[in-house]
Amino acid sequence: MYYGYPYMSAGGGAGTLLFFLVIVVAIATMIIQGNVSSTFNKYAKKANSRGYTGAEVAEMLLRQNGITDVRVQAIPGSLTDHYDPTKKVINLSQPVYGSRSVSALGVAAHETGHAIQHAKGYVPLAMRSAIFPVVNFSGKIAMPLFIIGILLASFIQSYALAIVGALLFSAVVLFQVITLPVEFNASARALKMLDEYGYLTGSENQEARKVLTAAALTYVAAAAASILQLLRLLAIIGAGNRRRD
Repeated sequence: MYYGYPYMSAGGGAGTLLFFLVIVVAIATMIIQGNVSSTFNKYAKKANSRGYTGAEVAEMLLRQNGITDVRVQAIPGSLTDHYDPTKKVINLSQPVYGSRSVSALGVAAHETGHAIQHAKGYVPLAMRSAIFPVVNFSGKIAMPLFIIGILLASFIQSYALAIVGALLFSAVVLFQVITLPVEFNASARALKMLDEYGYLTGSENQEARKVLTAAALTYVAAAAASILQLLRLLAIIGAGNRRRD
């Protein structure tokens, strides 16, 4: 019997293809992330015609949707904006909170969209929040456990530990897949509100759409990368089992 270390080979053409695709998606992710920054910065230089700040729009959108128990606060950093459902707080980065730019209004409205999802019981958001504690744990130990399992396979004659690592990583994949409808829905809500309530006018709506679309693509890339990585892990385990036999 043969017990190898198939972590790099992953077995045959399918494994090589998966490895190649993982690299391609990783490169694409870096390009997409760079595009988010450049798109945000481009429209961060253009003030919206109504003169509102990101924080003002977030607060007004909350009131217009009947939400009175959510706070809006500034946090350090750039593009660190997020909604915290556990504390009911919309956290806006400094370039968004006090800025009157088109980018700021788009991002602020997007995060407000998450608060509205929470208030209305949007199911994908509830699912994502429910599994977050599990994912926060599994995401830290999945890959180390998988690698240890692969290295020990030739000694213990079993890939059980590696399989556990792959299963834990599948929770990360599930989280990122569920994130897609959450983010796309929040952006759709944001763009609709900005237009209907008149916070952005004319070409500003299209510019805000470009900012939010660029940001949404990062979640698509992350989900694609995690799915490919999971397939890669399963291919490695499969290759190891075939060699053992």
